[in-house]
Amino acid sequence: MAKITFIDPAGTERTVEAQSGSTVMEAAIRNGVPGIDAECGGACACATCHVYVDEAWTAKTGEPGPMEEDMLDFASDVKPTSRLSCQIKISDALDGLVVRTPEHQG
Repeated sequence: MAKITFIDPAGTERTVEAQSGSTVMEAAIRNGVPGIDAECGGACACATCHVYVDEAWTAKTGEPGPMEEDMLDFASDVKPTSRLSCQIKISDALDGLVVRTPEHQG
């Protein structure tokens, strides 16, 4: 299990536990985290699970792959730390991960 903290645009923090092997998006959906719509269910076919990875965690979460980069073109307010949470796999190394949700999805 890893703990992930989601911070919304107002600064409200929600820390949830996530199983290794699942994704950040799945953890958000299971725990009712607002701001993660996940319309495609994690198929990397939309941009409604867009998050900003805290800079301290970007090396551990890695870079977006080509398909994810294509989908990020449809996201609002993309930044250098933008990722689709459906593409970030949870492992013990991500215990303590911090991500921020954008003002709007899609």
